[in-house]
Amino acid sequence: MIRLNRVLFLMAVTVVLAPSPAAGKGSADIAALPAPVGQLTEVTGFGANPTNLQMFVYVPPVLRAHPSVLVALHYCTGSGPAMFDGTDYASLADRYGFVVYPSASREGHCFDVSSPAALRHDGASDPVGIVSMVRYVQDTYRADHNRVYVTGISSGAMMTNVLLGDYPDVFAAGSAFMGVPFGCFATTDGSMWNSTCAHGDLVKTPEEWGDLVRAASPDHHGPRPRMQLWHGVLDDILFYPNFGEEIKQWTNVLHAGLEPSFTDHPRPTWTHTQHTNVAGKVQVDAYSIADAGHSLGFRGTGMAEIVIAFFGLDRHGPVG
Repeated sequence: MIRLNRVLFLMAVTVVLAPSPAAGKGSADIAALPAPVGQLTEVTGFGANPTNLQMFVYVPPVLRAHPSVLVALHYCTGSGPAMFDGTDYASLADRYGFVVYPSASREGHCFDVSSPAALRHDGASDPVGIVSMVRYVQDTYRADHNRVYVTGISSGAMMTNVLLGDYPDVFAAGSAFMGVPFGCFATTDGSMWNSTCAHGDLVKTPEEWGDLVRAASPDHHGPRPRMQLWHGVLDDILFYPNFGEEIKQWTNVLHAGLEPSFTDHPRPTWTHTQHTNVAGKVQVDAYSIADAGHSLGFRGTGMAEIVIAFFGLDRHGPVG
């Protein structure tokens, strides 16, 4: 079980680079690699980094030209290398030809998803450093600026929500495992912990939740990133009602129906719903797991493959 520490916090990122659908298959399409392949390599001096994040990059044996980027954010008490070892994204990188990089920062455990600086575009907190990593990878590996994705577990899921709100111009889609809505964890007293939100007691209308997202980057008027959400019904850390509040928020932001347009049960204890816009495109993809607590998204569950398909990094899923 992953428990959120109420005082200290730790930032970590995993970024995955995947081949663009337009990339060819010949050897001429393989990008020149500035880091050793098949191992985690630390990168320093990657750009603006106000909270002193640490960055590592993993380069798979095959990387095609103009790859996509996936940022994967770790949970409280974890680390970038722990996220690298404990999830399936590295092996999926090897299979599909993308790059993964995790990062961890100062001693502590959780992302800053609470301060006013964290909840606005270019607000001089963790999101700034994460976006600097993305831009470094885009420049270094000539990555596709239109195909940048983010996923996270627990604290990383909360940061996934934050990044989609702060930087809708950077990310094409997100997938959050056991998170809370954008702005739910906000505090004004310097604390990193919000019990009302964590316990699922913060309830807003879809419009109210949506307004928090829109206020984070008020100058953005273009398309916004799609969202995939995962939550265990038995979660006793970030309680299950947060799942419904996230759905309310992102269906409002993405002009999708709050009522599902499609429901199925891919596994006996899973309820999967899709929420589409007026054009019939899936904007919010949600998985409720009846027999799970605060334990989703780790190695061997098959969930990472579903994330990759939602992002389109397997070349078969929808592309944002």
